[in-house]
Amino acid sequence: MTKKKGFISALHEKEGVPQPKTLSNTVANQLKKSRKKTPSTKELIQGILQKDIPALSRAITVIESTAPKHQKQAKEVIEACLPHANKSIRIGITGVPGVGKSSFIEQFGKLLVQKKHQVAVLAVDPSSTISGGSILGDKTRMEDLVNEPNAFIRPSASGDSLGGVARKTRESIILCEAAGYDIILIETVGVGQSETAVHSMCDFFLLLKLAGAGDELQGIKRGIMEMADGIAINKADGENVKAAKLARVEFNRALHLYPIKENNWSPKTLVCSALKNEGILELWEMISEYISLTQENGYFEQKRKEQNKFWLLQTIESSLKSDFYNDPNLNFELKKQLELLNENKTTPFEAAEFLLHKNKSI
Repeated sequence: MTKKKGFISALHEKEGVPQPKTLSNTVANQLKKSRKKTPSTKELIQGILQKDIPALSRAITVIESTAPKHQKQAKEVIEACLPHANKSIRIGITGVPGVGKSSFIEQFGKLLVQKKHQVAVLAVDPSSTISGGSILGDKTRMEDLVNEPNAFIRPSASGDSLGGVARKTRESIILCEAAGYDIILIETVGVGQSETAVHSMCDFFLLLKLAGAGDELQGIKRGIMEMADGIAINKADGENVKAAKLARVEFNRALHLYPIKENNWSPKTLVCSALKNEGILELWEMISEYISLTQENGYFEQKRKEQNKFWLLQTIESSLKSDFYNDPNLNFELKKQLELLNENKTTPFEAAEFLLHKNKSI
């Protein structure tokens, strides 16, 4: 086929602006400054205690790293921060995807900042089970809150953690508390897997719900209502206001079916709109009422002690799992057992028993 005269292909590429052979001194100096050496453990600790945001962010990155050298540094940083921790209110926020968690947290965080609180948001972003990647876009969704000097937003990948709680969220809480943040907001992915993970690390557990989305019965069925200290029907605006109020009545009826909690608190249901910034103040008043009650009757401190026990057991479990999979001898045996499994020469249970027995003998 012959081309017509003057024909220009759609794939034709115009010549671009030629790149300079060398960078300008200004750009070179900026790059040099951005490539600072990794801060020492002492520098990280000092930075955290002085509420230096870059130091806090770097320390959390070290905590999330699986590299052995970083794990050692993370341990030292956490130990130094522990005496300055446990001086905050930890609020867990969960709900199905699309319920408006990020919008709600932004409005809620702005209210808390206005009330002279130091707010840290540990937002957990879902990781792909295929690529392992994560968007980490919570900062872009909280445009106003991210610019508040007394707010810190840290998106983390959920990884393989159930309930969407990042593997090192507990340690991140300690660092944020040491940096002076008195309210920690922990956002989960909200995929309905194991919300006990976030429940085990917060003082107040808030469940965000939608009205008119078939969500009322689903929330009751899942049993998550038993863990909730408060329920907020979000997106109660426009034509959805009536449905939100009806949903509130339904949830309140459902809550009466559950026995009274050992902390003597009766969970409440409120309606709110993050879009219109309505009902947010009432939610904070409800949380404040809960905190005051549990601090007075001693449940607040009791729950913190129970959390520490839970964290201990979880840390042991995580450590044992890590040691098992990082052992080169066991890795070799594991590959052999997988091959036998593919050839139908063993069963998953026999293979597991063999590997566990092998682990004891090593």
